[in-house]
Amino acid sequence: MKVDGVLDKDDSEIANSELTITAAATKATAAAAAPTTTAVTSVKAAYDVRSASHENIFLDRFFGAFQWEEFACGCGSAFVNICVTYPIYKLIFRQMLHGVPVSSAMLQLRHEGLGFLYRGMLPPLAQKTISLSIMFGVFDGTRRYLVEDYRFNDYGAKVIAGVVAGSAESILLPFERVQTLLADSKFHRYFSNTPNAFRYVVTNYGFRELYRGIEPVFWRNGLSNALFFMLREEASVRLPKRKSVSSRTAQEFIAGAVIGASISTLFYPLNVIKVSLQSEMGQITEGSWHACKRIYRERESRIGNFYRGCAFNTGRSFISWGIMNTAYENLKKLMSQRELQPQLTAMQR
Repeated sequence: MKVDGVLDKDDSEIANSELTITAAATKATAAAAAPTTTAVTSVKAAYDVRSASHENIFLDRFFGAFQWEEFACGCGSAFVNICVTYPIYKLIFRQMLHGVPVSSAMLQLRHEGLGFLYRGMLPPLAQKTISLSIMFGVFDGTRRYLVEDYRFNDYGAKVIAGVVAGSAESILLPFERVQTLLADSKFHRYFSNTPNAFRYVVTNYGFRELYRGIEPVFWRNGLSNALFFMLREEASVRLPKRKSVSSRTAQEFIAGAVIGASISTLFYPLNVIKVSLQSEMGQITEGSWHACKRIYRERESRIGNFYRGCAFNTGRSFISWGIMNTAYENLKKLMSQRELQPQLTAMQR
């Protein structure tokens, strides 16, 4: 019994020794791992700070390339244009929608009266002022960023910037959607004005209905913007520099008019598809290619019938883009003079 007691005591002391040794080893391991953990944490924190710094630099450089003057000039040029050309648009719209000659479209508008002539003007006015603001502002900022920060080829930067600006414009499609509904006579009994049309569509069919027909609009905006800015800047470089205000203004009008009318005519079939898709409400959205084939069959299987209303569209685009280009250039000159005036005043002192 005495021997057993001694053995039990020895076993207990051995167990206590093992626990002490294990605790000491754990403490030593933790002490050794502490610097490693601290180092990993420090590296991770430094990486996060550097990533945040790079992100801030990117945002500063990207948005710093945008100039508010470009947005303001685009907005002002669109306002002048819409006030002048909306009645012509409505005439063209009826030809697009019904495939009728100009005389029949004019008879429709005359029968409806002057009160309906400017009906639906608010959506294009709001849409165009914002759209042209985005078009000129986003194009200039994106092109400047690509050229200055990434040393892009000038032509490549113009193409990418034009597509980016056109894609950004596509978010304004709800204005075109409501404009189509207000201009179509079969929907006159559903809406009394623009806010009423927006409310009716969203309440009954959801927000997604406002973006019906976005596919042809996306292609139209991106491609036409890229082509417009390339041709416009080529014209400004290659055409002779006019000294008199009148000759310079005339040249700006003609350059913008010819380029805008040509591009509008080239992409006219996409507008026909868009109007056809947007002239329905609440039905399953038809694909652009299926709509194209349907319109082709409905119009006697002739490609030329896609261009009904194109003559007036070309005329309207000629006037419209001439006005917008001239207004844009003159507004830009006025803003440049305003910025230079304080410097000139300081130099005179």
